[in-house]
Amino acid sequence: MTRHFLRDDDLTPAEQKAVLELGLALREDRYLSLSQDGRRPLEGPRAVAFITDKPTLRTQVSFAAGIAELGGFPLVVDGNLAKIGVRESIADTTRVLDRQVSAIAWRTFGQDRIEEMAAVSRVPVINALTDDFHPCQILADLLTVAQLRGLDALPGTTFAYVGDAANNMANSYLLGGATAGMHVRVAGPEGFLPDAAVVARAHEIAGATGGSVTVTASAKDAVAGADVVATDTWVSMGDEAEAEERAKPFWDFQLNAELLAGAAEDALVLHCLPAYRGKEITAEVIDGPQSVVWDEAENRLHAQKALLAWLLEQG
Repeated sequence: MTRHFLRDDDLTPAEQKAVLELGLALREDRYLSLSQDGRRPLEGPRAVAFITDKPTLRTQVSFAAGIAELGGFPLVVDGNLAKIGVRESIADTTRVLDRQVSAIAWRTFGQDRIEEMAAVSRVPVINALTDDFHPCQILADLLTVAQLRGLDALPGTTFAYVGDAANNMANSYLLGGATAGMHVRVAGPEGFLPDAAVVARAHEIAGATGGSVTVTASAKDAVAGADVVATDTWVSMGDEAEAEERAKPFWDFQLNAELLAGAAEDALVLHCLPAYRGKEITAEVIDGPQSVVWDEAENRLHAQKALLAWLLEQG
């Protein structure tokens, strides 16, 4: 059965740990031999389609570089030209692609689009970002914490996310963090809190992993004593025209020195980027000694290589 990665809980806790362990190894040796015969997973080269319907920097670069480093060929498809679901149905597009590529990574809008692709595809489909989830980013964030604190330190780590808690990052932190056995706290203003179904699923996962889930409208409560503090832009792609209006409810959730002072003394600071200094995070914090955002950005490469190699092995 073909395995896909459409949302964070598509990996069990044991599977997530295996991917992160491989990611750490690939970070140490980017051309690590992953097979007994010394061949890389995409040796050939085998093509992997990377489709983007949205603006991208880190996602495209990390997938393209990672596919190449696994011995493959990154086939970049401009979704705005392909007009998947408009010019041609998602199902028909998938049937064309899966005969020619070994995997598909898609950065798109609705979660229903990537689920429709996966329902048809005979090769692994990876969610490179949707409006609902950003699971590859969360793997990179977990890898960053594991890199700096150790893989076995993930269970029991207190992870706080503040800002727009109704976006894809909040949803993925809840699911991915709970899967890792973390104590996940998500804080946002009223009206910008996570989807109830996602919160319920995160509680279910945490009950099995020893983690916990807290959703609050208090940034200070979320950050208090936290080992890791993360934030994201207040204005998601597509909402730029509402930037000034949308910012109003979020000022109490800005990740600044005062808020960070309430976290653990050695707390790590994460931001998936792009960052808007002076908005969701201050320059003092993102450029400060506790910030690990550049390691985090690099770890997109290592985490996605590990994920790709793992998915291909399952098939």
